[in-house]
Amino acid sequence: MALLQASKAFMLLGRCVPSVKQNASKIQVKRLVLDENLHMYFGEFEYYYAHDPGKICKTGDVVLIQQLPEKVTRLITHQVLEVVYPLGDVTDPITGKKVVVGKYRDEIEEANKLFGESAGRFMYDKAPKRGWQEDKKDFTNRETYIKYHVFENDDQPYAV
Repeated sequence: MALLQASKAFMLLGRCVPSVKQNASKIQVKRLVLDENLHMYFGEFEYYYAHDPGKICKTGDVVLIQQLPEKVTRLITHQVLEVVYPLGDVTDPITGKKVVVGKYRDEIEEANKLFGESAGRFMYDKAPKRGWQEDKKDFTNRETYIKYHVFENDDQPYAV
């Protein structure tokens, strides 16, 4: 039943996950499936490979994908249209304001001005954009590969 519904979807919103395919990204899409016995919906994940030659999406980004008229390969059936939300930069879709946990950043700034700013607070305005820690702590730009063996002394940081 889920495959029948998946073929009807023209555009999907999903999260990019690590992939070993070249010129393609693996997208995780959450769908709600009805359990007939309980009459409740439960979330299930489906995975799609989307054509992404420009590598515009990184692991963790929320992206919009569109179904291709013809398959590029047996697995690649969609293409990446745009990155809707980069990882770590949450934006409220209605107001367009940046959000931290459950509050807007503007409200946090106003509260800090009213009650005094703490010395160890995070400065969102002065923080660099995502990507400044590439090859230091952020390894999403590296090519991933499949881990076939586990060795005691060999660290394989980019394996999937």
